[in-house]
Formats: sequence, structure tokens, C-alpha cells
Amino acid sequence: MEWVVIVSVLVMTILSLLRVNVIIAIIIAALIAGLMSGLSLVESIDMLVAGMGGQANTALSYILLGAFAVAISYTGITLILVNYLIRILTGKKTILLLAIAGVASLSQNLVPVHIAFIPILIPPLLKLFDDMRIDRRGVATALTFGLKAPYIMIPAGFGLIFQGIILDSMKENGATITAGQVSLSMLIPGGAMIVGLLIAVFITYRKGREAVPEAGGAEEAIQVESTGKVTFNQKHAFTLVAIVAALIVQIWTGNLIAGALTGLILMFVMIVVPFKNGDKIVADGIGMMGTIAFVMLVASGFGNILKETGAVAALVEASSGLLGNNKVVISFILLLVGLLVTIGIGSSFGTIPIVAALFVPICIAAGFSPMATALLIGTAGALGDAGSPASDSTLGPTSGLNADGKHHHIWDTCVPTFLHYNIPLFLFGWIGSIFL
Repeated sequence: MEWVVIVSVLVMTILSLLRVNVIIAIIIAALIAGLMSGLSLVESIDMLVAGMGGQANTALSYILLGAFAVAISYTGITLILVNYLIRILTGKKTILLLAIAGVASLSQNLVPVHIAFIPILIPPLLKLFDDMRIDRRGVATALTFGLKAPYIMIPAGFGLIFQGIILDSMKENGATITAGQVSLSMLIPGGAMIVGLLIAVFITYRKGREAVPEAGGAEEAIQVESTGKVTFNQKHAFTLVAIVAALIVQIWTGNLIAGALTGLILMFVMIVVPFKNGDKIVADGIGMMGTIAFVMLVASGFGNILKETGAVAALVEASSGLLGNNKVVISFILLLVGLLVTIGIGSSFGTIPIVAALFVPICIAAGFSPMATALLIGTAGALGDAGSPASDSTLGPTSGLNADGKHHHIWDTCVPTFLHYNIPLFLFGWIGSIFL
């Protein structure tokens, strides 16, 4: 049973690297996990489908956000920002990448819209990236940094939720720790991601690379004009009203669906977008974000199989039997387990309660401090989120960067983000847990 997680995640990873569609790769990995756990093929499929409901809310919200993003782009308001960026950042690759990382960071804490800004901001910038020969892998690492690092180390917005899950999960499993201690421990993996970003921006992708269409991809999957004079008008003002209203409703209700639906309805009510174009707007939104939605649904089903069959628990129990009392070995193995589990499930938030229930007893018995335990749990949850084919931290950047068919999800987003973030996360978490 302890081999179920390892084999299924390896299958998913290998198939994805071989450019098999990520949805198919996850389904095959999930079915293998079910069969290895003693389920029949039909039982495995039923458990996969039953678990897909765990991300139904997120999937629907992403589709509505995609439609909202298309409606905003229809007005041309993003061209004002694009033209401004062209004027001040043309030829300044490094500053542009850092600016994108900064904008993405705001989406986690100050304006908690998560990946919703990507299909609005990034497609109009693609021509600028090409003109400046910016390596889109660098843009992907900048976006993923902004989608992860802030919630890891800043206790506000999504960060408050993430650190709250760590705190509650540890307390539920017998550990004594404060919110302040959790926040301090999370500065270590946050620092690891900063190191990864700087290496990507200043070293790895500094030279630049010309983007070419993916095999079978559309040269112009989404038509976006990124040049030409655009002046602010009444439609743009109404668009800003819709954006602010969507944000207020989302924060007030805590629900992305309510926020996206509010913004979309206002765009039609204020006739910013003609009602007759409603079908096309929604269809384009589904085309932009539909893949992300379905990947999240299938990944949730995969995670359900791993949890319900006891595969994750079996992996940790098998590992703990070999750990002994050596903290160096224990922390290494626990982080490795966290990496495997998160790559499969694709959600750091969803991984925390699972690994906490298994990690806390082991850490207490081995003599880890509460902060070291929190560091291991938080880092284990964050590991794999960058680089996972099923994570919205990688799916989001791909949805924007592949709008013209020139960006591959696995090789241009997942592999670069895995290398630049998971390696420093693992090292910082491993060393930090020993000395805390």
C-alpha cells in the first residue's frame, strides 16, 4: 500500500513530461492508485468521480472568472495598461519580470483575487514579451512566485487562511503553538522562494528566448491588440465599477463565484458588453479557463482516492518505521512525502490537514520544536504546489501565457517552477527544521 502514492505520482509526472494531456495523465494515475489499493476498475472510477465534487466550487468560479476576464478585455481597457508598460518598460526585461511578480503578489493578500487577474493582464502583454524576447518561462516563474510566496509568509488574505490551517491542524493533533510562531516559521520557506525568484530572473532566464507556437496550438488562439492609441472612455469607467463591485462582493461573501458573477452581470447591465455577445463571451471564458477547471476537478478525485484508500497514511507509516530518532533523516523523509502528496493532489491548502495528522505525532516523538514542526508541515504543503501539473499556481500562469498557443504547460511552466522553487523550499525547510 505504501507504494501507491509513489507509483501513481510517478506515472502522472512521466506521462505529463511526455506531453500526454494533463487531464488524461491524472485520470490514469488515479486509476492506477485505485487498482493498486485493491479496488476494481469500476470502483476506482466511481471513487474518482465522487471526489471531483471537492473542487466544484473552485472550478465554477474559474469558468466565471474567465468569462469576466474576456468581457473586460472586450472593452479594451487593458490596452491602456499595456501601452503604459510598453512606454516605460520596453527593453527592461528584469524590471518587467519583477513587476509581474509584484502584481501577482498583490493577488494573494492586498486584493485577494488569486489567479483571476492573469487572463486579464497577461494575454495583452504577449506581443510585448515577444518583441522584447522575454523568456516566457521567466514570466511563469514570476507569476508562480506571486501566487505562492505571499500566502506562505504573510498572514493576510490567503496567507491568513493558509497559516490558520497549519495552526488548527497542529492543535487538533496535539501540538501547542501560537499563530505568531507559525508566521515566524513560514518566513523560512518564503525566503526560499525569494531566492528561487532571483535566480530565475537574474540568471536562468536573463538571456531571453523567442516563443514559438506549440505543435497543434493556434498561432493566435486569442486575438489581442497590444498597440495603438486607446483613450479612457465611459465604457472603461463602467468596467472599473464592475471590477470594484466584483472585488467587494468577493471579499464580503468570501466566495469567488459570487464576485465573478456580480462583475459579469454588471458588464451586461451597464451595456459595457452588448447582450447579444453574451454567448461568445461565456464560450471564450470557458475556452480560457475551462481546462483549469477540469484539471482541478480530476485532481480532487485523484486526491480522494489517495486519502480514502489510506495510501498517504500507509506511505508515512512505512516511512516512519525506518526513521529512527535522527532528525536529519526524519525531516528529509517527511518533506519528500509532502512533495509527493502535493504534486498528486495539486493543492497546498488541501494537503496541510492530511500531512499534519501524520507529521505531528512523529515530530513530537522525535523532539522537534513546535516551530520546526510547523515549518515541516507548511513546507511540505507548499512543496509540489509549484511544479504540479494539477496546481492552480501553474495552471493560472499557463492560461495567460498560452493564449496565443506558444507556451507548454509542463515544459514551460511546471518544470521551471519545480526547479526554481521546490529545490530551495526543500533545502530551506530541511535545514531550518533541524535548527529551529
